[in-house]
Amino acid sequence: MPGKGDIVAMGIDGHLASLRRDGARLAEAAALAGFDAEVPSAPGWRVRTLLTHTGCVHRWAASYIADGHGRPRPIEGDGELVMPDGELLLDWFRDGHAALVQTLANADPAVACWTLWPGAPSPLEFWARRQAHETAVHRVDAELALAASGQAGAGAAGEPAGVPAAFAADGIDELLGGFYALRHRGLVSPEPVALSIRATDADAEAGWTIRIGPAARTVVRAVEPADCALVGRAADLYLFLWNRAGTERITVDGDPAVLGLWRELARIT
Repeated sequence: MPGKGDIVAMGIDGHLASLRRDGARLAEAAALAGFDAEVPSAPGWRVRTLLTHTGCVHRWAASYIADGHGRPRPIEGDGELVMPDGELLLDWFRDGHAALVQTLANADPAVACWTLWPGAPSPLEFWARRQAHETAVHRVDAELALAASGQAGAGAAGEPAGVPAAFAADGIDELLGGFYALRHRGLVSPEPVALSIRATDADAEAGWTIRIGPAARTVVRAVEPADCALVGRAADLYLFLWNRAGTERITVDGDPAVLGLWRELARIT
């Protein structure tokens, strides 16, 4: 699996810039879509669910950095809070987002706390990275909800705003080397198979290969022979791997059953 996971050297400042931008865009798209709008990329969710979930995650993540928790803690309130609508809900979300950004920006670089998986250069870098991608993916959700709602505004033409290539490559690296190599238990295959991913517009054409077995997965940061290969722009691969887009803009070569395995089982819950 990848080592420290800094394939494009985004750094804390880069992740914070993305976190600021995508949090603001999420709130803007949510306000335009309306709180009852369905989120097509998260079946069963409405925009109010999306805001409540992301706001709870922001507060949960900030608590590790602010309080130095050394053990995992539940995400308090997620799925349970009864939140107000309108500006009060947006204000609650924006307050939590701003507090997360401020906590990360002002933290001691040597802060010690629990992280979801080992291997990051520091806990602070881990949480800045994780929350940048958490927020980017849910910003896409909000913009997809806006597009589906038919409301006027940015994104209503049908597509979410783009994801920069370097950031997308960093997110693919985190998704494969963190969630799927180390934590996810559902993505298994009775017969071992391999899926390779190559981003054509990222630094040095970033690439990965994930090998999926009956009990675990391994990831290498290189394109190796595989049963199925995905090639495309980093942003398109990022959205596909996070189940926020289809394969229309990427090239698929090889066994379609491997792609079907990913689509069926590679879902972060």
